[in-house]
Amino acid sequence: MRTPDVHLKGLGVYLPPAAGVEQAVREGRYSAEEAELHELAGAAVAGDVPAPEMALRAAQQAFKRCGHRPEELDLLLYADSWHQGPDGWQPQYYLQRHLVGGRPLAVEVRHGCNGVFSALELAASYLRSPGRRDALVVAADNFGTPMIDRWRFGPGYIAGDAASAVLLSTEPGFARLLSVCTTAVAEAEEVHRSGEPLFPPGPTAGRPLDFSGRTADFNRRAMADGAGTTVWVTVHQRMVELVDRTLAEAGLEIGDIARAAFMNYSREIVEQRGMLALGLPMSKSTWEFGRTVGHLAASDQLVSLDHLLTAGELRPGDHMLLVGVGPGVTLSSAIVQILSTPPWLR
Repeated sequence: MRTPDVHLKGLGVYLPPAAGVEQAVREGRYSAEEAELHELAGAAVAGDVPAPEMALRAAQQAFKRCGHRPEELDLLLYADSWHQGPDGWQPQYYLQRHLVGGRPLAVEVRHGCNGVFSALELAASYLRSPGRRDALVVAADNFGTPMIDRWRFGPGYIAGDAASAVLLSTEPGFARLLSVCTTAVAEAEEVHRSGEPLFPPGPTAGRPLDFSGRTADFNRRAMADGAGTTVWVTVHQRMVELVDRTLAEAGLEIGDIARAAFMNYSREIVEQRGMLALGLPMSKSTWEFGRTVGHLAASDQLVSLDHLLTAGELRPGDHMLLVGVGPGVTLSSAIVQILSTPPWLR
């Protein structure tokens, strides 16, 4: 989806201190074998700070950095992956009460780790309507709860806590969203639920979240059925095709990409399934940063963007590729062009 005249005006992040992998190994929460294989260094841990409070702090920072008035917002999209608060309640209203007020349409986006990409597409479409100027996309998750083990979250990744926020506007900003695309590999739908019943839902029956176990079960069944790794080959091919489409919509080639942010996964996944597949060197990835904070659910890419800007590793004229993978299996990508140094870094 081409996104003409959609700018990034503000960017905010809430990233708590990280707990180290070495300590987790000493305490028996993470295996030494996995630590050596995946080369991950730590995971951001928010303690008992609720995810909606984290989202609020990231959003406040985004508004403060660009000097925009929160009450002038037209749309609020809140992306999340894990439980946010009491059942029957939705977290976007917490931000309405404490920051933006009741004027904007506020919606929760439950699209897993690709929630920010989906929200970007929805926001860009919304801003095409006459009189619509500003949209806030936020994402937040705190995985320090019962029924989930951040150190055994999934194959090749550990879970970190974080929140991110980006203010989109039809007015000029420090960067421009050139294109954002999403597709699904429908035949891989069962990957993230394999081996578990659809009803009753896991949390209501006291079943913990175990992506490692579900993925292993899916792979075992695929081998037994004779399908083998076919579905993973398809996922890989679709990702490359999706990035090619995103580049084409932006009028770019892969050589025009200055930096690329994938999910904060293990080195072998980011390198073999991501960077090399696209013809990009690891030096252009954000893996060295991502390995220190863990997989931040839907916030991986925005937090990486904030890190690169703050570190001075993105300059005006640079293009950044964002790529995500989520349950579905869904694949998403977006391209951001840096137009100027953000006002809070001048």
